[in-house]
Amino acid sequence: MDFALTDDQLNIREAVLRQCSHFGDEYWLEHDRTGEFPIQFYDSMAEAGWLGIAMPEAVGGAGLGITEAAVMMQAVAESGGGMSAASAIHGPVFGLEPVTLFGTQEQQRRMIPPVITGREKMCFAVTEPNTGLDTTSLKTRAEKVDGGYRVNGDKIWITNAHVADRMLLIARTTPLEEVKRKTEGLSLFYTKFDRAHLEHRLIPKMGRAAVGSNMLFISDLFIPEEDRIGAEGQGFRILLKGLNPERILLGAEATGLGRVAIDKASRYARERIVFGRPIGMNQGIQHPLAKAWMQVEAAALMVFKAATLFDKGEECGVEANSAKFLAAEAGYEACQTAVMSMGGMGYAKEYHVERYFREVMIPRIAPVSPHQIMNFIAERVLELPKSY
Repeated sequence: MDFALTDDQLNIREAVLRQCSHFGDEYWLEHDRTGEFPIQFYDSMAEAGWLGIAMPEAVGGAGLGITEAAVMMQAVAESGGGMSAASAIHGPVFGLEPVTLFGTQEQQRRMIPPVITGREKMCFAVTEPNTGLDTTSLKTRAEKVDGGYRVNGDKIWITNAHVADRMLLIARTTPLEEVKRKTEGLSLFYTKFDRAHLEHRLIPKMGRAAVGSNMLFISDLFIPEEDRIGAEGQGFRILLKGLNPERILLGAEATGLGRVAIDKASRYARERIVFGRPIGMNQGIQHPLAKAWMQVEAAALMVFKAATLFDKGEECGVEANSAKFLAAEAGYEACQTAVMSMGGMGYAKEYHVERYFREVMIPRIAPVSPHQIMNFIAERVLELPKSY
């Protein structure tokens, strides 16, 4: 049992931190203010090859695992970019996992390289306004027509839809009343973001302004049959394969955000003099920060345990969900503690921790609520009856 990163993983961490150091606090503060997508950062990470860290070498990726991707995403958030930086590149790192697992060789060669090289941006269109986490009840319909499918419906909270060139979309190809199980009759597509048939509306929100969240309205969008991933009606099963990596990476990002918040607050506490002494000498400042550090580092261990299990091909649903839950809660506590430790300056934008505090709500809420994770653990681990 070894809890340390390997030399190669440490090298990844150091290289990513160096790459991100070109985009300092002022860069992210300005993009938080304007809401402009951080294209310079995105292009820089693509050019350096980081977007393809977990994609197969055969299509231009690095061929590494979700463990290495988690190391990278933790460092991205920890660099000070927080969820703005992480969410800008989060999709390409794991979003095409269904294509690598279920796509044909032709689809992999056609779909993956443009994204990991930065030539195209993608979004992930699953959630709908009236279904929430009840994915099997989604209403977006893909009707079979000559040569493909005609799609109509609405999606919500679609990250980066306003800048996307392609989207991974799940839609119902067989009406719910015609299937034996709710999980059947859903199909997955990776297709062109045709703005002639797609309308997006940015959702004003609490944080991460630089990476937009969108309402998406789909009207008579034609998707060619060659853009369907896997068999028709098996989209939900295929989509499930990407859930654990997403939870693991969100957990890694939350711990990275917690780390930078604690670092900022600790540095301030060493330098801020009140009543003739640094405030960091006071246990009222020391103890909450120490507790936050321990919680973040403990959560990080669960993140990497889940990632290791995934890369070994072992069942990791319990660990991945637990990692996401623990990391989000620890990250939240760290960011809140940082704001409170710095007092009024913690509330000031120029000190950045208020941005971390706003952004850390994302891994708490998405892609699955903490309450739903507790339901999952209660049922799968504690063998308690289903509550919903």
